[in-house]
Amino acid sequence: MNAQGNGPAGAPVRVALVDDQQLVRAGFRMVIDSQPDLEVVVEAGDGAQALRLLASHPVDVVLMDVRMPHLDGLSATAQLTATADGDVPRVIVLTTFDLDEYVLAAIRAGASGFLLKDAPPEEMLAAIRTVHAGDAVIAPSSTRRLLEHLVTALPADTPADAEAQHALEQLTEREREVLVLMARGRSNLEIASELFVAEATVKTHVGRILAKLGARDRVQAVVTAYETGLVRPGSPD
Repeated sequence: MNAQGNGPAGAPVRVALVDDQQLVRAGFRMVIDSQPDLEVVVEAGDGAQALRLLASHPVDVVLMDVRMPHLDGLSATAQLTATADGDVPRVIVLTTFDLDEYVLAAIRAGASGFLLKDAPPEEMLAAIRTVHAGDAVIAPSSTRRLLEHLVTALPADTPADAEAQHALEQLTEREREVLVLMARGRSNLEIASELFVAEATVKTHVGRILAKLGARDRVQAVVTAYETGLVRPGSPD
């Protein structure tokens, strides 16, 4: 079983492609199926079809477009993560820079990350492997840049900000340090090195951070770090 309890050990990561453009799906499938550790097992042209297929075809990672007919990717992501059991797949939202509010809403709905639609193939593959690993670096190279862009565009003083700020106040000083490094894209091993502690200690801190913030994974925790101002866009590493 992997970190999320999906799939047998050693088996390829099962991927679902959800996009209303057949050529986009064909291109993604070609790249993904070229990898020995990845396999496309489900394709859908809209969110409603995806939910029907995923009900009987378990997968590990879903690449989910946002704008689709019948049921958009945001609604499909929310339904998928709300109704699934412990084997809920990880969802990567496919986006462009002009979909700010949709992406953050998708993360809140349970998506584990996002990917620019024009990202190079190696970045897409890295994103799939990253979210499947669960406790790895939060996303490929564009993640921090995209997160900063999204959060900068958010209106201030929204209800979510107050709730997130209250959750942040529950963290210890050390947990805040770890969260800042998570938001800067550091892996557990890199955080351990910077803080001069064991990697196992970092994993414990990360688990407590997720629990206190009510975050499903690192990406949701990092969004909270940006929304509350714990990490500022453009802040130095």
